[in-house]
Amino acid sequence: MHYDVCVVGLGPTGRGLASRCLAAGLSVAVVDPRPDRIWRPTYSAWLDELPEWLPPTVVATRVEAPTVWATTEHKIVRPYVVLAKHELRRALPIETAHVEAQRATGLTQHRVVLADGRALAATVVFDARGLPPVRSRPAASAYGVFVDAGRAAALVPPGEALLLDWRPENGAGEDDPPSFLYSVPIGDGTVIFEETTLGVPGGLPKAELRRRVLNRLAHHGVELAGTETDEACHYPLDQPPPRRFRPLRGPIPFGSRGGMMHPCTGYSVADSLARVDTAVAALVAGTDPVAALWPTPARTVYWMRRRGLAGMGRLTREQSAAMFDSFFRAGPRQQRALLSDPADPSALGVALVNTVARTWPFDWRYDLVGWRNRKRWAGAATATTADD
Repeated sequence: MHYDVCVVGLGPTGRGLASRCLAAGLSVAVVDPRPDRIWRPTYSAWLDELPEWLPPTVVATRVEAPTVWATTEHKIVRPYVVLAKHELRRALPIETAHVEAQRATGLTQHRVVLADGRALAATVVFDARGLPPVRSRPAASAYGVFVDAGRAAALVPPGEALLLDWRPENGAGEDDPPSFLYSVPIGDGTVIFEETTLGVPGGLPKAELRRRVLNRLAHHGVELAGTETDEACHYPLDQPPPRRFRPLRGPIPFGSRGGMMHPCTGYSVADSLARVDTAVAALVAGTDPVAALWPTPARTVYWMRRRGLAGMGRLTREQSAAMFDSFFRAGPRQQRALLSDPADPSALGVALVNTVARTWPFDWRYDLVGWRNRKRWAGAATATTADD
């Protein structure tokens, strides 16, 4: 049988794409070794990023004004949410799709070869399998522990969240690659405390991040029961979008695999789901989904964010705190241009220029723009692993 669409990979992005294609009347095949699995990572987003077609039940918790700690405290007056994974999966039905519960061993523009040797034919094949290995690429690395909300209240009171906490409380030295604390209520009576690094080539190992988050918790008197669960992640931040002006001979990469991973924040799920209907509309109209997904403004924003990633990836903890202090003094439009808006290059340009101009001391700007210490943390991940 020939399908209109074949989606390989059933994370939130791939499942969302398949579900919306089915809703538009397209015939869909999906391929995933474990199509019924519940996703493990914690997914969060700014509330206004989520597409309108998602029901409110996908929101597990909502924080009206999350906190950022740089050199000073900032309140971001913009609702931030943690997604309920079971409800999100329920909101993306694929019961009428043809499901192959196995691995894809080969993908072309119109064909998917399965592990059992059979092949599926489709007008369009989307590759939504997630990201390739990090190796030495700029990475997001995180280790988090889920703490009972009552125990966590000393650091994160009810109704609060810490998006970025750069305070020097994790035991890392100024000569070590920097990391920050991310802490939000999950909606199941726990709060995640996650030590995170962004932009360091190769990232940092799980053991080092675990040591740092435990140091933070001890600093604030947060005691663990010893039965807490945890999670960890490690992925590259510089996965590019499909190239323009070149014929696409393979499948269309979609989601984080197709450039929808935010290079400066590591977020991808909300933006990918918000772009699903753009891809579906192009398929229904018989036009090029890549051109629809990646107009010039979106490509320009991606390129500018990659420059921001390079800058972040060579800063010390103290410099990072100063840089974020500068950024969070920007107006709402400029903040959104960097944090979430996929196609506002003019506001993003203002945000980036002003962030550099306001970062102090003056000579730290040389690191931010790459005039010195361009490879400050190159090899740091390997060295830290050896120390462990």
